[in-house]
Amino acid sequence: MTASSSKMVVATTIAAFLLLLVINSPVDAHEKFHKGVGVTYDARSLIINGKRELLFSGSIHYPRSTADMWPKLLEDAKRGGINVIQTYVFWNIHEPEEGKQHMERFVKMIVEKLRDAKLFASQGGPIILAQIENEYNTVQLAYRDLGNKYVQWAGNMAVGLNIGVPWIMCKQRDAPGPVINSCNGRQCGDTFSGPNAPNKPSLWTENWTAQFRVFGDPPSQRSAEDTAFSVARWFSKNGSLVNYYMYHGGTNLGRTAASFVTTRYYDEAPIDEFGLERGPKYGHLKDVHKALNLCKKALLWGSTSAPRLNPDVEARIYEQPGTDVCAAFLTNNHTRLAHTVKFKGQEYYLPPRSISILPDCKTVVLNTATILAQHNSRNFIRSAVTNKLDWKMIVEAIPTNLKVVSSTPMELYFLTKDKTDYAWYTTTINLDPRDLSMRKDILPVLRVASLGHGMLAFVNGQFVGSAHGSQIDKSFVLQKSVELKPGINYISLLGTLIGLPDSGAYMEHRFAGPRGVSILGLNTGTLDLSQNGYGQQVGLVGQHDELFTDDGSKKGKWIDIPKVGKGPPLTWYKAKFDAPEGNDPVAVSMYGMIKGMIWINGESIGRYWMSYISPLGDSTQAEYLIPRSYLKPKDNLIVVLEEEPAHPSNITILTVNRDTICSYVSELSPPSVRQWERKGDKFKPVGAEAKVGAHLMCPMGKKIAVVDFSSYGDPYGACGGFSQGRCSSPVSKQVVEQSCLGKEVCNVPLEKGLFEKNGDPCPNVKKTLAIQVTCR
Repeated sequence: MTASSSKMVVATTIAAFLLLLVINSPVDAHEKFHKGVGVTYDARSLIINGKRELLFSGSIHYPRSTADMWPKLLEDAKRGGINVIQTYVFWNIHEPEEGKQHMERFVKMIVEKLRDAKLFASQGGPIILAQIENEYNTVQLAYRDLGNKYVQWAGNMAVGLNIGVPWIMCKQRDAPGPVINSCNGRQCGDTFSGPNAPNKPSLWTENWTAQFRVFGDPPSQRSAEDTAFSVARWFSKNGSLVNYYMYHGGTNLGRTAASFVTTRYYDEAPIDEFGLERGPKYGHLKDVHKALNLCKKALLWGSTSAPRLNPDVEARIYEQPGTDVCAAFLTNNHTRLAHTVKFKGQEYYLPPRSISILPDCKTVVLNTATILAQHNSRNFIRSAVTNKLDWKMIVEAIPTNLKVVSSTPMELYFLTKDKTDYAWYTTTINLDPRDLSMRKDILPVLRVASLGHGMLAFVNGQFVGSAHGSQIDKSFVLQKSVELKPGINYISLLGTLIGLPDSGAYMEHRFAGPRGVSILGLNTGTLDLSQNGYGQQVGLVGQHDELFTDDGSKKGKWIDIPKVGKGPPLTWYKAKFDAPEGNDPVAVSMYGMIKGMIWINGESIGRYWMSYISPLGDSTQAEYLIPRSYLKPKDNLIVVLEEEPAHPSNITILTVNRDTICSYVSELSPPSVRQWERKGDKFKPVGAEAKVGAHLMCPMGKKIAVVDFSSYGDPYGACGGFSQGRCSSPVSKQVVEQSCLGKEVCNVPLEKGLFEKNGDPCPNVKKTLAIQVTCR
């Protein structure tokens, strides 16, 4: 998506970057890539080791997690049915300064490093695809003929590098020669017009599992059912690769977030920001991958037909004539009405906007709108080890009379050069007593028009106030009443940035910082200070002194925080804490603070902005990941730079878990797809027969300690908030406790004999079993 393109674009007018798709387990877990065979393609799919493949890819971006997290992220992805990992090569991470920075040189350098390490599939390595450019069509028209020529040049340049695997361009209908044009979006099964040549396969390089968030946004949601529908739809219509963007939510550590984008990146992904499986999305998509793999032979080598069963329902059939190889997808496109249809002599119930997958053209192993995978609920637990943090503080010095270097304030991007979010502007005015009103109830007003992103204002060293723009409209006007005095008055403006531009044409023409400064309400009228002469200073004194490091913090004179009230603006706070108990992920809650940055043992964990409230009435992001690898067993240093008056007493260190797990299954549900297998051409149950039931598995080797809720009847609600319906079996909880307590994994069959020992509690109701347990 476009918010990520900033990861490759630092100071170029034409955004260009390389995408790699790295396979986890090739054709199967034991098979190696054959050196020299590489990857080719035909109209149906990529061809790996000479064989067509169905590929389920997940985006996991290496700078958005720490190296110690990578093995578990990859293992969890593999367990989720992912066989390909996608990542960007982040241009700004590897080449942060312009001058060693043109696109062709950068791409060639990356390719040579990968080639030297023998990482391409043609060399026996794991890289099966490479992408040049990203969604360039969104800016192509702005460059007119030059944009068209650039696409051709970029594609042909990439092909000329001879890496032995195909190149792709996403959302690029005019991708040249052998370069494959691919789809990005939420519903590519219905929006993609197809490859631009008959010999190219249909690839979906970004299936958006939610949406990155900007400060001021509510949580971005995309249901597991909708995501599953889109994937089944894609593969039912000749698709052969899907990539989930993102599969792991990730964190924009440090200052890496794009313009106004939150530190938490794609938390609603199948694996959340903290590296925890988000149920039911993770498990439901795992089931989709299993169902599609059961159809693999028919999908990749069968011929297809698409009869319409009624105006809303269509069947898509893949079969090999003269064999038993047959797979079908029954799609109900109506968004509100369910349908019962007859297909090959049998009746099938299709919920609204759903797809049933039939790997043998007879048996429903999965319906995209029916979730059998376990749900979970995320918990933030205050650490018992950290106790109360003993905060100290240093107040940042407010410059008042910097050396004048320009008549007007310099542009903020140019001034800071991506080294810091902050730059000072100072100017002075000399007022005659007759300029000021004699009435104490009438004060002059400082007005600053800024092109973005935020600003703090001080007059004579005293805080006046702040203002900021938004991701949609980055410009704003700061307008505050001020106390001025006869004689010299000092005006100090702190311009702040919240990330670099993330997309679009002519990014070199984006500007930020103050553009008009004036004083209103003087007896002599409005005083324009826009060309009054300005001193400028990049960064804060505390940044230059590295107060956020253990050594740097020893240089400053830290004092106790105020016992009551708020601390002054632009204040550095520090405290020490021990690493939290256990192995669960760690976070810090920033309630009580306003806006600033956080460091742990000298490592920046990103920007926080508590005062930017979402439409739901709460902070857009309140908890911030602390990577475990940043922590020592004892005496960890936390440093917070707070821009506005606040008090750190409510900052808390948390552990994060998804130990509340749930199941919700109905008599109308099909048996789980995990109860089916295909051996050769034979499709059959794993055991004697496939049965409907609840399946629960605790994370990270924990065991079921408490059954919080269990009802066999007509319960309702969601994980973390189930409620009893009108009827429920009185032995529901007892049955689940006997089956599950003390176990890491348990299965509870949906069998009347278990729950109706004293008779049917509601004879005319189709039964549902809802379970919620706590793992420890």
